[in-house]
Amino acid sequence: MLRLIAFDLDGTLTQHKTPLSRENRETLDRLGERYRLVMVGAGQCRRIFDQMGRYPIDIIGNYGLQYAIYRSEKKDLEIVRDTVLPCDRASVEARVNALREKYGFSAFAGESVEFHPSGCVTFPILGTAAKQEEKLAFDPDRSRRRAIYADVCATFPEYTVFVGGSSSFDMAPKPYDKYRALDLYCKEHGIQHSETAFAGDDYGIGGNDRSVYCSDFTFICVDDYTQFPNCVKKLLE
Repeated sequence: MLRLIAFDLDGTLTQHKTPLSRENRETLDRLGERYRLVMVGAGQCRRIFDQMGRYPIDIIGNYGLQYAIYRSEKKDLEIVRDTVLPCDRASVEARVNALREKYGFSAFAGESVEFHPSGCVTFPILGTAAKQEEKLAFDPDRSRRRAIYADVCATFPEYTVFVGGSSSFDMAPKPYDKYRALDLYCKEHGIQHSETAFAGDDYGIGGNDRSVYCSDFTFICVDDYTQFPNCVKKLLE
């Protein structure tokens, strides 16, 4: 009875900042012959579109703050919603610095906080200019960040906080998250939750797919993006 399949990108269809593999792209093509498809991402629509090699698909970005429709006649995206919310930068930076002092994260490279145009915020523990190898080695199993996750959430009650990337906390202004974004998309297109499935990898505590995982949407767990075709094979039977 499914009509709509929604997807996360990094960790589900690709690695971080890498293009779609031929096999995963072909699997999306096959799914698209049977179902409506949509991306639900944490980043901007254009970045997701470019990373996917301009794959023809509608994209929800920035946890629902941005939405773009793929126009086949132009072979390009059209941004139809681009919400920008205010951010008290001084307050956010002061609270991030307090957390740095409390947990011994005072040394960092680059900026202490990354402010996004949408109003979303990233707390990069190692700084915005940290070396990639240092970021990857910092918290590979996310245990260090999950240990202080509750405190970060309490420090930023106006944000939904996610354990993001390899060494960061990502924050979206409440009430924005992937569940809200997908729910709104369904309402706008007359699709029931029971007719929708979401494929994602980041469904643990602090994960940005967790709001969907803990909801009434059907959730397809993708623990290895190279196994994505196997994870969705039942949808193609």
